[in-house]
Amino acid sequence: ETSGAGDHWIGVVGAGPSGLSFAYQMARRGYRVTVYDAREKAGGMLRYGVPDYRLPQSVLDAEIARILDLGVELVLDTRIGKDISLDQLRSRHASLYLGIGAQEGRGLRIPGADGPGVFSGTGYLGRVNRSEPTGIGQSVIVVGGGNTAIDSARCARREGAKVTILYRRTRQEMPAVEHEIDDALAEGVELIELAIPLAIVRDEADRPRTVEAQRMQLGEPDASGRRSPTPVDGSQFTLEADTLITAISQVPVLEGLEALDHDGDWLVADTAGAVGDTVMAGGDALGLGIAGNAIVQGRRAAESLHLRLSGQSADGAAPERHEIGPDQVRFESKPTSSPAHKPEMPARERVEMGMAEVSGNITEREFLAETERCFSCGSCFGCEQCFMYCTKGCFTRLEEPRPGMYFALNLDECQECGKCVEVCPCGFLEVRS
Repeated sequence: ETSGAGDHWIGVVGAGPSGLSFAYQMARRGYRVTVYDAREKAGGMLRYGVPDYRLPQSVLDAEIARILDLGVELVLDTRIGKDISLDQLRSRHASLYLGIGAQEGRGLRIPGADGPGVFSGTGYLGRVNRSEPTGIGQSVIVVGGGNTAIDSARCARREGAKVTILYRRTRQEMPAVEHEIDDALAEGVELIELAIPLAIVRDEADRPRTVEAQRMQLGEPDASGRRSPTPVDGSQFTLEADTLITAISQVPVLEGLEALDHDGDWLVADTAGAVGDTVMAGGDALGLGIAGNAIVQGRRAAESLHLRLSGQSADGAAPERHEIGPDQVRFESKPTSSPAHKPEMPARERVEMGMAEVSGNITEREFLAETERCFSCGSCFGCEQCFMYCTKGCFTRLEEPRPGMYFALNLDECQECGKCVEVCPCGFLEVRS
């Protein structure tokens, strides 16, 4: 336990990937941590947004249990702004971390969009992951090109529906993971590029019957750097559909957090993750991204907060890390080997098996071989190149080596020849003026 860490009680709002990552990093440094979440189970979008065929609930449960085993306290069914206020949390905890996510899906503003048969992507996936009846029909149109759209389409296929994705740009501009798009197409999802819905036509029972759509073309780049879609005159067409799933974007719910710095629907944090004197934030609340980004933001915020609370840095700024580029990695220093590939269930079988996990596990032997492929970019892995090329007494082996630390450097013995930097295969050593 870090000296003095036990004097600080840390609060975390949101038990998703960002909040859990932050909680884990603080707990392992000896802090008392309590995580609050509005739902009945922890996991955030990993539980209520990622389908079981990609991430089985049992795997997620095991990962969360490892975090709780460190002593992290979990308080569920507690909504900020309703069950407890931000001011109450601030008075209770030395510091707060907000990992509230962005779980509210944005709807379409087109005629016929209000009524039965129209779902948000996050709402639909939440029902799927809770094993609740979804109420979708047999002909589904999904609007969007991100991971939520792809997951919604693949889940609808597993419910037996004919599924078509409408995306306003081309496949090359789709933000979804490339292989997930490939998997969706292999499972029978149809993709119509350069198209948007204009209106939903409903029958006498108020159920969607058809969707009026519009062909698009790409024009000049917009603020995102992607070419803007513009309508093609006279290119309207009709698609039959009894269900529409909109997965065009998501936003955070800032109820109870209005006092914090925010830009419209999004929290605004500095480079260390701070949104106030004692409040930090990370994950989708700052801007939509993948779970890996949210986990990294949680870790970096924890490192920054620990530096500040332990007195190692007045502003929580971590030591500058120099970037490691391909020119600093000696690829010839390691023999080449093929990467391990997970076994994949065939496409037809994936659809027939419903929510069964589509990717298997690599073997232990494959795992160990895969770790040997790592170049340990920017971190010493004890290859001994510097030790062999340097003068005697400059580099000495540590009696108790640990990952990333295998040698001590005595600068008094250094001849400044730079050979160690030249032969270092991972960019760990550098010349500083």
